[in-house]
Amino acid sequence: MTMAMTADERERFLAGLHVAVLSVADGDGRGPLSMPVWYLYEPGGEILFATGRDSRKMDLIRQARRVSLVVQNEAPPYGYASVEGPVTAIEAATPDQRRTLAERYLSPEQAALYLESTKDIADTIDVVRIRPERWLTRDYAKQDG
Repeated sequence: MTMAMTADERERFLAGLHVAVLSVADGDGRGPLSMPVWYLYEPGGEILFATGRDSRKMDLIRQARRVSLVVQNEAPPYGYASVEGPVTAIEAATPDQRRTLAERYLSPEQAALYLESTKDIADTIDVVRIRPERWLTRDYAKQDG
């Protein structure tokens, strides 16, 4: 029996609440830059995350135009979905996008505090959109035993 997720399983898994690890190539002979990110995803759609317009991460994303992202279950039964794809857009983050991301990962009170504490840099945040192209998945709940 395969432990790979079906297309439907992998899309539902990615749409679940996970912190993703984003990886992007670094052209300086270093390993890829890998950073945790909050993200949004609906099955069949694009992955969206926000980051600072002037960050090293964004500079590398602009250069590479392609990234990888992995999410996992951190408790048994373990599972993960790794996805790779091209960057389809980089655009200024809207207040609604920032709020949706904050409320996905934080309680309403914490989200409000986060948004208030970052309002002075809100106009320096961009949203990156990725089209999932290649997937690698495992669901260890499918393991015989």
